[in-house]
Amino acid sequence: MAKYSETIDLYDDEGKLLKSGVTLDKISPVTNPGIRKIIDLTKRTIAVNLGGLESALASGKVGGKFNQVLGRGKDFSIVKDSGAIAEKIKSMVQVAEGDDTKITTVGNGKMLMVEVPSARLQAAATYDAAITSVAMATTLAVMDQYNVDMFDGSYVKAGVMGTYPQTMDMQGANVVSILSIPQNNEGLGYALRNVGVNQFVMMTHRNAMQGAALASTYEQAAEFEMGMAIGPFERAQLLGYAYQGLNANNLVYDLVKKNGQTGTIGTVVQSLVERGIEDKVIKAGKKGKSGFIFYETKDPMLWNAYAAAGTLAATMVNCGAGRFAQAVSSSLLYFNDLLEHETGLPGCDYGRVMGVAVGFSFFSHSIYGGGSPGVFNGNHVVTRHAAGFGIPCLVSAVALDAGTQMFTAESTAKIYQDTFGQLPEFKTPMQTIAKSV
Repeated sequence: MAKYSETIDLYDDEGKLLKSGVTLDKISPVTNPGIRKIIDLTKRTIAVNLGGLESALASGKVGGKFNQVLGRGKDFSIVKDSGAIAEKIKSMVQVAEGDDTKITTVGNGKMLMVEVPSARLQAAATYDAAITSVAMATTLAVMDQYNVDMFDGSYVKAGVMGTYPQTMDMQGANVVSILSIPQNNEGLGYALRNVGVNQFVMMTHRNAMQGAALASTYEQAAEFEMGMAIGPFERAQLLGYAYQGLNANNLVYDLVKKNGQTGTIGTVVQSLVERGIEDKVIKAGKKGKSGFIFYETKDPMLWNAYAAAGTLAATMVNCGAGRFAQAVSSSLLYFNDLLEHETGLPGCDYGRVMGVAVGFSFFSHSIYGGGSPGVFNGNHVVTRHAAGFGIPCLVSAVALDAGTQMFTAESTAKIYQDTFGQLPEFKTPMQTIAKSV
């Protein structure tokens, strides 16, 4: 791994210094222990919705709310017996006594959080091993707890695993992973980009900057996984991750604080250009015949990082003022459009964020109106084109939304707050990453 001499200071979501003098390579997904733990827990942790399973088996609505098997209801006290069921699950999932298997009870037994032992994933080709082992262990635990015979065994299995294998994914299942199934990934290395915006929002408890940090961590780890951060491109991705995702040198926080009260997207552009000049990232260059001043930079990668931070700040200022998520697409587009017209330099991700914004505005709420911003992810055909710099802005916008979405974070992803969002690695990634530098 290339070593970088340049350093950054890491700040939290309240503008407080977390760690100073951090060399760029120390925040890489392949070296930072905090980031590696976030990714490890993402692959190993499965939420089991015992309350949902109990309700599904009692009503016959297994495999999704639109499916119902009449006359087959089973009144099992699964939540009440959660302790015994958790012990049975652990005994089956565990590989060796004292390994890193861990089960946490959430919500008075309504949910379990199961951390599958690392050995199971090390012995597997994909991360499927986590959810399949927990799903089968839950099925067998319920059958054993209530002496379910072979005729009702498939019914219990449907309550746990949903419509799998009749459908490729586990539709209507009561076991949940942060990651989607591999078959839904749109290319090599896209697994970590296939996480919904609403899920990030809920895991970070609607904190706009922590949510953006978590999303940026996943997006940039995916860029490393898909080979986008090799050779000279590595520094470009790390700089963008540092300044946009991890609030390096307090840039995002300062821009939002300066413009949050009365600012607009345009004033954030002004503030970013002023900061860029002050930090000697850009400087005024030649003047055109019209009087337009072309700015220039000796470090396009660092300028891109500043543009990425400015894009996030502009999103927070604009969407925060209106408390609406729908303005995120126009924020992405017009901040960078204004920035390019102001400086003559490329916008965030060298124009790719603007490209995302144009398609995204159509698919999220224009003529097509297919879905709210919260249901998108970095794996989506519309939002995948920016190299990790678009989704963090969507997350911040949805975190600041006051209920204008058709598919709210609470209605689609509340379970992620109640389970994964209880772990500090997911709830406060900025602190987790800085502490482990």
